[in-house]
Amino acid sequence: MYIVLYTFKIKKDHKEDFIKAWKGLTKLIYKHEGSLGSRLHKKDTLTYIAYAQWPDKTTFDNAGKNLPQEAEHFRCLMKASCEKVDIIEKLDVIEDLLK
Repeated sequence: MYIVLYTFKIKKDHKEDFIKAWKGLTKLIYKHEGSLGSRLHKKDTLTYIAYAQWPDKTTFDNAGKNLPQEAEHFRCLMKASCEKVDIIEKLDVIEDLLK
């Protein structure tokens, strides 16, 4: 498995739009790109961290080509609700004890 960690700095009063965009885009990536899903965590009022799981690095690297047009709506909404989006880590899973 392959893990990607993202950090999102959202704009004040854009929490609902950000979460809507994150959920919508994440569901489409799962359905159309082979993702194993993602979890969203709140660090503080305006900072969120997401943990995205992929079967392997190749699937992650090739993602983005199969998304439907609807994904653009969620990308635009996310861009409008965030001050900054960064990938903070890319990691290979060595052992997995999550249930």
